[in-house]
Amino acid sequence: MLYNLVMNEYLTISETAKLLKKSTKTLRRWDEEGKLTAIREPISNYRVYLKSDVENLFAEFLQIDVPETISNFVKPNHEYKVLELFAGAGGLAVGMEKAGLKCVALNELDKFACATLRKNRPHWNVLEGDIKKFNFNEYANQVDVVTGGFPCQAFSYAGKRLGLEDARGTLFYEFARAVKEVNPPICIGENVRGLLSHDGGKTLQGMISVLDEIGYNVVPVQVLKAIHYKVPQKRERLILVGIRKDIDIPYEYPKPHHKIFNLSDALKKGELYDCKVPQSGGAKYPETKKAVLDLVPPKGYWRDLPIDIQKEFMGASFYLGGGKTGMARRIGWDEPCLTLTCSPAQKQTERCHPDETRPFTVREYARIQTFPDDWEFAGSLAQQYKQIGNAVPVNLAKELGYSIIQFLNHYYKTKEDVN
Repeated sequence: MLYNLVMNEYLTISETAKLLKKSTKTLRRWDEEGKLTAIREPISNYRVYLKSDVENLFAEFLQIDVPETISNFVKPNHEYKVLELFAGAGGLAVGMEKAGLKCVALNELDKFACATLRKNRPHWNVLEGDIKKFNFNEYANQVDVVTGGFPCQAFSYAGKRLGLEDARGTLFYEFARAVKEVNPPICIGENVRGLLSHDGGKTLQGMISVLDEIGYNVVPVQVLKAIHYKVPQKRERLILVGIRKDIDIPYEYPKPHHKIFNLSDALKKGELYDCKVPQSGGAKYPETKKAVLDLVPPKGYWRDLPIDIQKEFMGASFYLGGGKTGMARRIGWDEPCLTLTCSPAQKQTERCHPDETRPFTVREYARIQTFPDDWEFAGSLAQQYKQIGNAVPVNLAKELGYSIIQFLNHYYKTKEDVN
């Protein structure tokens, strides 16, 4: 077992390659892709790997059934209230609800997503429309956490100290404005991993500066991998946590689970769901694409095609560098799904069913995002896919909710002790 083989905190590239049964060339590529990031040893500049990172990949890639010893569950000591911005179809909100938090209001611009929220939770206060038109002062000091998946938009930052006005015109400005108006103990923003490097990291630094200006200390930013939080999908979300400056209580991210769930866990009866996936409508591939994907085996992709078909299918992309492993990709039952997109049949991000040559159906999409089977989506088939593809996985949101509850329990206990 890995734990017995590794005595130090770090592993060399050759030790890592041996444990994962991969070549050092593959590990170097993973490093460039961000799949398994190496650290440079300061004297020799050799690649070394954190033991904990390798352990996570050890379980994922070798499909080892690791005994689960982690639990993030914590019961709220009070009724904690959430104001959610950019709520979408409710992935984050449902997860927070499952953790034990209460949504008091949700803002969302998309009318179909709003219809989804109202259809499933008629008692939720859905504030439909442009966030710029809403004032959140009525929730001042009445809400415990403001959450929101604001889009990633650049705004000027050149090393100077930024304030709220510098972000005006962006949706992050609206998120920060709402936080300032509500004044919660904690706020949580979520975004794509790409925010780390957006505009050379200046966009994220600007956001941190704005939150600092309105009275919030930002916890060191982390990218959470959904597969470590009971989600059968290789999806990543950057989490931005702000703690009000008058509060001297640490926030801890949810601990990653050892067990990795696969597509089989999503679509069949098992630990995640107590029945197989319900039938539903779904998109279809054009006949020309179907004829190509018929030739791809489970866990295969475009490189598994005959060379002449590779060139025809890939076009100019065939001659470009990079793995492009998401193209003409058929998912295997015994692996987590690749990140779902908003359109299941679009070129270059195929996610083909293991046994049938078709995209995943709406309900299969929802299962991979860990939505409950009774959560219905409004609008056309394309609108439903878009809502699900944009969502935060429900189980990831639930684990994040537990971490918020842990923080709030500690905060209110400290307040009670002082009084």
